[in-house]
Amino acid sequence: MPEYRRVFLEGGTYFFTVVTFNRLPIFANETSRSLYRKALKDISLKYPFIEIAYCLLPDHIHCIWKLPPDDSNYSLRWRAIKSCFTRWYQNQIGSGGERNESRGKRAEAAIWQRRFWEHTIRDQEDLNNPIDYIHYNPVKHGLVEHIIDWKPSSFHRFVNNGYYPKDWGEIVKPKFSDKSYGE
Repeated sequence: MPEYRRVFLEGGTYFFTVVTFNRLPIFANETSRSLYRKALKDISLKYPFIEIAYCLLPDHIHCIWKLPPDDSNYSLRWRAIKSCFTRWYQNQIGSGGERNESRGKRAEAAIWQRRFWEHTIRDQEDLNNPIDYIHYNPVKHGLVEHIIDWKPSSFHRFVNNGYYPKDWGEIVKPKFSDKSYGE
């Protein structure tokens, strides 16, 4: 089995893919998406980071974060976000998926996969490719035909800031390589 080693770079920029337990489409409704955004905001106040780009899909999240110059602990942030979201989700929506034996023994909810995928951004090109990948992901998964129609995404901010034209992905084809980025 290959050994996966995480990179911890103070002040680093990281691309993440976080997946729900058994690919449950828990983010298919606005209530869940709002709970996630609230958890993200609350945790970012306690453990600061800048969210550069994101796309919230029914069963997974893609995002890019920039951490403060003296900090590399993204795992702490994800643990806190997942915990906060899970508490609120269970209180407002329900238990999530059916727990397997392992989760039952650990008293874990069946909301999230235990781990997440991380990629340390090395340079500008290594930042641009995953930003494009993140924003094109709803089309890739067949959720919309036009990227502009997918609301839970930073794509709209990128359009407003002049980074993309509104029809990016239709006329202007995405430049990212066909990497899976943790899916």
